[in-house]
Amino acid sequence: MDFQKSPKETVLITGGGGYFGFRLGCALSQKGFHVILFDISSPVHSIPEGIKFIRGDIRHLSAVEKAFEDVDVTCVFHVASYGMSGREQLNRSLIEEVNVGGTDNILQVCRRRGVPRFVYTSTFNVVFGGQVIRNGDESLPYLPLHLHPDHYSRTKSIAEKKVLEANGTSLVRSDGVLRTCALRAAGIYGPGEQRHLPRIVSYIERGLFKFVYGDPGSLVEFVHVDNLVQAHILASEALKAGKGHIASGQPYFISDGRPVNNFEFFRPLVEGLGYPFPSVRLPLTLIYCFAFLTEVVHTILGQLYNFQPFLTRAEVYKTGITHYFSLEKAKKELGYEAQPFDLQEVVEWFKAHGHGRSPGNRDSECLLWDWLMVLLLALAFLTWLPTSVVLSLCGD
Repeated sequence: MDFQKSPKETVLITGGGGYFGFRLGCALSQKGFHVILFDISSPVHSIPEGIKFIRGDIRHLSAVEKAFEDVDVTCVFHVASYGMSGREQLNRSLIEEVNVGGTDNILQVCRRRGVPRFVYTSTFNVVFGGQVIRNGDESLPYLPLHLHPDHYSRTKSIAEKKVLEANGTSLVRSDGVLRTCALRAAGIYGPGEQRHLPRIVSYIERGLFKFVYGDPGSLVEFVHVDNLVQAHILASEALKAGKGHIASGQPYFISDGRPVNNFEFFRPLVEGLGYPFPSVRLPLTLIYCFAFLTEVVHTILGQLYNFQPFLTRAEVYKTGITHYFSLEKAKKELGYEAQPFDLQEVVEWFKAHGHGRSPGNRDSECLLWDWLMVLLLALAFLTWLPTSVVLSLCGD
């Protein structure tokens, strides 16, 4: 992919210490851009020469302003967010502060500092909340805020609207305007991914991956980190005058373009690490009740013990209900072409970092977790059963 090189350009990436933000920064640096990574936490990998890291919190306007001092930033990639999965989804106040308040701060400083381009990393969830979507496109309306099953999705929707509404607003330090766009990404994967894959592997290794759920024909999507990097760079270019500002004010769905059953997608990872793939399939509604009970327990006990929920209700929806989207707009307007990837490189990465099944290991721990899972599922079943019986009697 031949991207325009602009050695004099400086870009700033919020969330630059995270997995995707760091990969994006490295890719841009290799293409000749001056890169500033802005994050509350530093990257887990060493920072390549020529990339600058600034520690700061997007919730604090003064910290954001400091990151822009003495530099002429031409594009901001706003990647930073909070509350995507697990127990983070249950911290409502922090999610609001980061996803909405932080976005307000970044937009304000961009206008004040004369930054002409702004690419926002959004999510499928701004239009999805548990309803079936097949080959949806960008004409779909936002999901009404009260229908979002989790606070992360709701706040990302609010933030995306703010970003797109800011398109065309005047810049203080120049005669130009701010050009914005939003990339609605599928679930990210790739070697070294730090949020979702380690959690999945920990469940596998602890003997918790005993079942799958939902319709075996349900389809979802994922995006390899390198495809998402490509899309962000293309979007930045498509905000320029040379591209007719074609991406200005526009949202785009970004994925690998290969709808797949969620559990079948992860089968190579499970079996590649030497574990058996579950043969038990449970009803989606039962698992939803299970997730609801888990969230209730976390609400009650979370202040004493902030445990990691096995699943949240939003995660049940995202993994068990069909929702996938067309890439035609991204292809036509950005020139995006998803490259083929699979999980083999992910399997090799985990093996290289000491993961993989050893014969006879952790038998006692797995037995304990088996009993715990049986207990929790039994409670979920008791919660789910009355509804199931009523539906059956009604002929549903």
